[in-house]
This record gives sequence, structure tokens and C-alpha cells, in this order.
Amino acid sequence: MELSDRYSYRVFWSEEDGEHVAVCAELPGLSWLDKKAERALSGVLRAAREAVELLREEGGAVPEPLIDRRYSGTFKVRIPPEIHRRLVLEAEEQNISLNRLVSAKLSAPLERPPGADLREAPARYRAPRHPRA
Repeated sequence: MELSDRYSYRVFWSEEDGEHVAVCAELPGLSWLDKKAERALSGVLRAAREAVELLREEGGAVPEPLIDRRYSGTFKVRIPPEIHRRLVLEAEEQNISLNRLVSAKLSAPLERPPGADLREAPARYRAPRHPRA
């Protein structure tokens, strides 16, 4: 099995190009277009194998597959104080932790189907209200 066989691929329809576009997350500059989704995917798979081979020949850094990376589940985000205040207020109003609110807001766009228009407003997360004891 080639290293690139464990990479993350996505195929979506491009209205602008009038074709399916296949991309590889580990190789962001790489894509393949075709009228048929299957051919777009097979094209980007071949291109990824060739790209990895070329990187190795030239001594370049070959990306590790995303599936092999370890994630702690923790990261810091810097935001303006006003946004921080509004998020705390919203969490208090919903009687949930700030962490739970932000996690729900971050995960909502990820639950859309691949290729969905990200400009559409995500459904708002609302936890049931419980009076504080």
C-alpha cells in the first residue's frame, strides 16, 4: 500500500468549472477535474502518488496522512474580548458551559455534507433550558 493511499480525498461538483473536482487534504495544491466523479478521484489518486514519489526523489517533506496524526482535542483560539463576552452570555442563557457552546458552534459546519455551501447559516444549537440550582 502506498502512503498516498491513506491520504484524505474529497470529490465535489464545481458549478464554476462544470466538472467534478477531486482534492487531497494532505497535498493542498493538488486537484483533478473530470465530468465523472470516479475519474476525478482516480486522477487525483494518481497525481498524489506521483507527487509523493517526486517529493521523495527531491528530498522534500512528504506529508503524513491525517488519519495517522494524533489530536489532543485541545487548542487555544484568540478572539476579541467582545466576542468572548457574547459567547459567555449565550452560554449562561442556555445554562451550558462555554466549552460546550463553542464546541457545538465549531462542529455545526462540519456536520454539513461535503461540498455544501459554507455561506449558508448553520442551524443554531440550543440546549434545553434548566433553572440553575
